[in-house]
Parts: sequence; structure tokens; C-alpha cells
Amino acid sequence: MPTPALPPQGAPDRSRRWRRVRRAAALPLAALVLSGCTVPGFGASPGVTDSSKSVFHLWQWFSIGAVIIGGLTVLLMLWAVLKYRRKGESIPEQHQYHLPLEVIYTVVPILIVFGLFAATLVVENKETSNPKTNVIVNVNAFQWGWQFLYPGTNALVYGQTTQSPIMEIPVNTNVHINLTSTDVIHGFYVHAFNFSRYALPGVENQFTIRAQSTNTFFGQCTQLCGLYHSLMFFRVKVVTSSEYAQWLATFNNPSDIAAADAALKTTAAELASGVASKNSYTKFGR
Repeated sequence: MPTPALPPQGAPDRSRRWRRVRRAAALPLAALVLSGCTVPGFGASPGVTDSSKSVFHLWQWFSIGAVIIGGLTVLLMLWAVLKYRRKGESIPEQHQYHLPLEVIYTVVPILIVFGLFAATLVVENKETSNPKTNVIVNVNAFQWGWQFLYPGTNALVYGQTTQSPIMEIPVNTNVHINLTSTDVIHGFYVHAFNFSRYALPGVENQFTIRAQSTNTFFGQCTQLCGLYHSLMFFRVKVVTSSEYAQWLATFNNPSDIAAADAALKTTAAELASGVASKNSYTKFGR
């Protein structure tokens, strides 16, 4: 069998060159596919609250910017590699400065950083703002459960471990949360809200949420807090305003009024002393 003719010495092997180009192009594509990156969410979800959607859109723009800048950087690198690759033994022409290019690659990154900072500042201000509202929930975390007390009403919800208490809130309404802990550090986390906040002993964390759709959403403690940390669940039930008013009215009876009053006093004493006590009430939702 005759052997294939070799290309003349010094002649470019085009097939070998294109194989290298294909491999170089396949590498970033394979990395993108293997990372599980999804478009247009880029691995994140918008959530169901005003703030979660703002954070999600910020993440989208950051991701798009990263793709554009990263793609441009790769193209410039490939262009430099292909255009200025070695073509012979002679030394190419040397240039010490290129002022317009140096100004561009100094100024443009600074402008990008300022733009990202401004966008982040707008979203963070919205995230940390606490607009006035009549719906307030005092959330107290303890080993290993949750207490939801609604000041100005008789509503009290309490549950631990497998009881999974329900915090009921109205839809499209600002809900102010006062978050505390009576023993150790806990974490208030609701996946559908894209939100997490520490529950710290001796510290009252405040935030506002505004859910845009009715449903029941899963929440849990995200800080390792002891033996039954893995069972420290709760739920957030978002209902219409009329359903919320009807739910509050169900607590207008002597036993629930007494329980809410006792819970208010007991929690205040626990927060002041830093010593948790066992409560006798166990109403944890419908």
C-alpha cells in the first residue's frame, strides 16, 4: 500500500490547524454546558417577592456583562495569537506605547466597576428599605422551632420540629418582620423569596417582604443550631387580604387572647434575660 505524500517542508498543515481551532473553541463551550448554566436565569430563579425579582434582574445583568466581557477578552486573545504568531525568523516590528489603547483598557474597566456599583447600590437600598406598613410579624427562633406573633392583634402561631408552623401574610402587601432569637444563632430562609437573614440572640433584625403571588412556601433554619436543626422548618402562607382578615379574626376568643398576651410577655422576658423557657401553647397553623 502506498504511503500518503507528506506536505512540502514548511507548508502549512491546514487540517491540523483547524483541528486545533476546533479544540480551542470546544473548550469554553464544554465548560459552559458542564456548569449547568441556564439562560436567561443563569442558574438563579426570580422568586415571588419584589426584592427577589430585583436581585434576580441584577444577577442577570451581571451575568450578561460577564459573558460579553469574557467573550471579548477571548476574541482579542485569539486575534493576537493568530495575527502575531511566528511567521519566520525575522524579529517583528517593536512598539513601546499605544496611548489610545492603553487609555481605553484603563478607562473602560473603571466605568464598568462604577456602573456595577451604582446598580448594586440601587438594588441594595430597595432590599434594606423598610416602608411603613400595618402588617407586622414578630418572628422568634428557638431550639428548635418558630414563633410568629402579630402585634396589635391576638394572632399567635407557634410550633417546633415536625409541627412546621405557618406564618400567614397578605399578598401584594408590605410585611415588616422583626426577627429575634432567644438562645443561639438561627437562620430565617425562604427559598421562594431568595432571602435569608440571621436570627441573633440579643439583636433584632428588621426587614420587609412583599409577596406577589398566593401560595404556601417552604422555609427552614439555615444555621446549624443543635440536635434537631434539620427539623426546624416553617411555612409561609400568602393569601388574599380578605382571607388574611378572616384568619386574624379566628384568634378573637378568650383562649387565644390569653395565649398571645402570655407569649408577648414570655418572649420579652426571654430576650431580656437571654434564657429560653418552654411555652405551653402549641397552635401552629390551620
